[in-house]
Amino acid sequence: MKNLLKLELNPDRVYGLDILRAMAILFVVMVHGGHFMPEHRYKYIYHIIFDGVAMFFVLSGFLIGGILIKIINAQGINFRIIFNFWKRRWFRTLPNYFLILLVLLVIGAFFTEGFTLTDKYRYFIFTQNLVTEHPKFFGEAWSLSIEEWFYLLLPIFLYLGTRIVRLSVNKSLLITAAGIIVCVTLFRYYRYINLEIDSKYVWDKMLRRQVFTQLDSLMFGVIGAYVFYFFKSYWVKFKKFLLVLGILLFLVVRYNWLKFEPQGLFYCVFSFSGNSLATLFLLPYLSTLKSGKGFIYKVITYISLISYSMYLINSNLMRWIINNINWVPLEQFNGYAFLLTRYFVYWFLTIFISLLLYKYFELPMMNLRDKKSWGTVKFFKSR
Repeated sequence: MKNLLKLELNPDRVYGLDILRAMAILFVVMVHGGHFMPEHRYKYIYHIIFDGVAMFFVLSGFLIGGILIKIINAQGINFRIIFNFWKRRWFRTLPNYFLILLVLLVIGAFFTEGFTLTDKYRYFIFTQNLVTEHPKFFGEAWSLSIEEWFYLLLPIFLYLGTRIVRLSVNKSLLITAAGIIVCVTLFRYYRYINLEIDSKYVWDKMLRRQVFTQLDSLMFGVIGAYVFYFFKSYWVKFKKFLLVLGILLFLVVRYNWLKFEPQGLFYCVFSFSGNSLATLFLLPYLSTLKSGKGFIYKVITYISLISYSMYLINSNLMRWIINNINWVPLEQFNGYAFLLTRYFVYWFLTIFISLLLYKYFELPMMNLRDKKSWGTVKFFKSR
């Protein structure tokens, strides 16, 4: 059993980035785990949860932006290099995603009354939430489509900037990132003044979970990669100051210290930028925290390694599994024991299944990718 779940820990991993990744997935699972808790209990946990998805977005933008900078500086950019980049990213993200998507489609087709395959093809091409609300099916996929469009568009924009407009790599990267941030922010403002955002539910489906209202979040990470690569002395010099500033900004947005209207201009247009900027400010300090030791270090690194698998299964799939366990005898015996046990089982199965998925499917697919001659340029050791 020990060898069944044992993972090899690469000493080249950056511990600080693993901390951020582990925090992000734990926040996400805590949110979705609230489904299995009574509301009056969950509210206490809810108050310590921050936007884990924003953390993932910025971290992804930081890592991918850095990889592209190194690739272009070392090899230039052409369609062959872009295709190689896409192949590596797709080998990293798509096998796990398509596996869980197919599992959920089978569950829906055979075990869910009224389930239809209509429009499910959109999940295979990541168009289910471009400018429309994300369907209820496979709810976690909303952020994955944003990531995939980011992987697709960023190298294209960099190609146009460096090869067509003849800009330097740093100018092309900065203009692309800043331009997308401005355009997406303006689009959110357009939505804000033209739609009736009168509840958190409407805010979530019309502003938070769509590609063209959230694509800017990853660009904050790209700007981080730009500063790290071209102005590294400043990146290191102000890391502690920015860490404190980032934490404060998270607190301001999360707890509304400035008393903004819940569905007003700030939360509909700028709160996304606030969370992304807060995450960006954490990166200078965390990216220089290279290693750790002891039990906590191992737990954080394990959680970081399996975070993608955890993200894919922690909501829809786990909800189906938990809801199909016969809890009636335990609930009749003791209601409190039932709630506590169900919540514990949710966490245990999420981590256990994710470990198996990572070790026996996700990791072999990445090893297969690395055997291909598609280039292995890395910025930091990523997921």
